[in-house]
Amino acid sequence: MVINLQKGQKINLEKSNGSKLQQVCVGINWGAIQKKGLFGTKKEAVDLDGSCALFNENKQVVDVVYFRNLRSRDRAVVHSGDDLTGDLNGDDGLDNEVISVDLSRLDPSVTSVAFFLNSFQGHDFAIVPFASIRIYEGSPSKVNEVFATYNIAGETQFAGHVSMVMGTFYKRNGEWKFNAIGEPTKDRDVEQTVKTIQGSYI
Repeated sequence: MVINLQKGQKINLEKSNGSKLQQVCVGINWGAIQKKGLFGTKKEAVDLDGSCALFNENKQVVDVVYFRNLRSRDRAVVHSGDDLTGDLNGDDGLDNEVISVDLSRLDPSVTSVAFFLNSFQGHDFAIVPFASIRIYEGSPSKVNEVFATYNIAGETQFAGHVSMVMGTFYKRNGEWKFNAIGEPTKDRDVEQTVKTIQGSYI
């Protein structure tokens, strides 16, 4: 059964049959902006960047996977590549960017994997028509089972912001769990957002 996550909700990574998720994907889907003009509606591309940062138990950065570094050193985290536009013709139901995580292959020192969004060109999140993440078992090209979804747009808290923390996988007593954060930040780029996560969300 799909869990519709709420902000601040924490879940374990256990499937309906009792087994634990190991190979998971975080898919990010968003839309381009539709602007009305004298000659009809104009589409404006939105370049959101999905990224993730890996931390150890001392909150030190182990690795960062983003559009300029598509694979972690341990090969456990893989980014599908940079989407520069978003859905130009409305929500097609597909992920624009996918970050794949093999929890079993992560460097043993990694205890947290945080996912976040940045608007590369500074588009205010408030004007992006839709943006959401989903956690599922499978690969970027094949969804085996959707585990959870989290709507991260359409809330007034995102107005005036161009960066946000989506959520984190974190290890407790040898088991991985997920925390849906959904918090905007005042950061302007990937590096600043990593520092904010390091200081406030790990």
